[in-house]
Amino acid sequence: MRKRTAPVRTAPQSAAMRQQAKQWDAKFYETKHAVVWKAAADLIDVLSPQVDERILDLGCGTGQLAAKITSRGAHVVGIDNSPEMIARAQENFPGMWFEVGDATTFKTVHPFDAIFSNATLHWIKRPEETIARVFDALRAGGRFVAEFGGQGNVRKIVAAAQRALVDQGRLLFEDDNSPWFFPSVAEYATLLEAGGFEISMIQLFDRPTQLDGELGIRDWITGFASHWLRGVEGPARETFFTRVEQILRPTMFRDGAWWADYRRLRFIAVRPDAATI
Repeated sequence: MRKRTAPVRTAPQSAAMRQQAKQWDAKFYETKHAVVWKAAADLIDVLSPQVDERILDLGCGTGQLAAKITSRGAHVVGIDNSPEMIARAQENFPGMWFEVGDATTFKTVHPFDAIFSNATLHWIKRPEETIARVFDALRAGGRFVAEFGGQGNVRKIVAAAQRALVDQGRLLFEDDNSPWFFPSVAEYATLLEAGGFEISMIQLFDRPTQLDGELGIRDWITGFASHWLRGVEGPARETFFTRVEQILRPTMFRDGAWWADYRRLRFIAVRPDAATI
């Protein structure tokens, strides 16, 4: 019987990568943060997957968008640096291929026609390495289609958290300690072009996003900004959450729901055909 060959080769994860991956609670993400993949469903139309195309979903999470791309007739591989996310994706969609892999180190056995990524690139503080990996993994003429947090993303939530920490006598957190990279259009376009890509579309836009339930802001912080909670335990944590909600309620709680002030950067970049170089 012929041995099945993995479509993506992944390097061992560093200690820092493993620590970041541990923060993800796949079931919590899937139940409380489904908006992350639901709100970006139209990104699949931007990708415009074709029948029999080979497509990599970079940062696939629990697999929902990879499955939607597959339903269009493409052959999809999903990778994520969280083993728990990959296990959940395999459980959700057992007929698909998902594996643990890091966006800055993965290598492909055979080139892909397209690489797709949603809500992942803002977690990568070494974007040049990811862009290089993506470029090498695409065939000539292949496209890189992605959406992630851009300049000004969750600005109001960040400001409220900083204020709440200061009110408790805690130090402001520095940008260098943030796990996020929220670039401007010019900044990311420069990175893509330096990596060899041609940009056919790039835009930054506001997308206010409704969060799930009455505890939406608390769940968002717990799921995506747990670095703010380090050393904040017991009554101090409840005080922190209450103060954040108090600050944000006038502008970010409406119609019985919390909202996040998302700003998204979306682009299509193409690896040039050798004939055009």
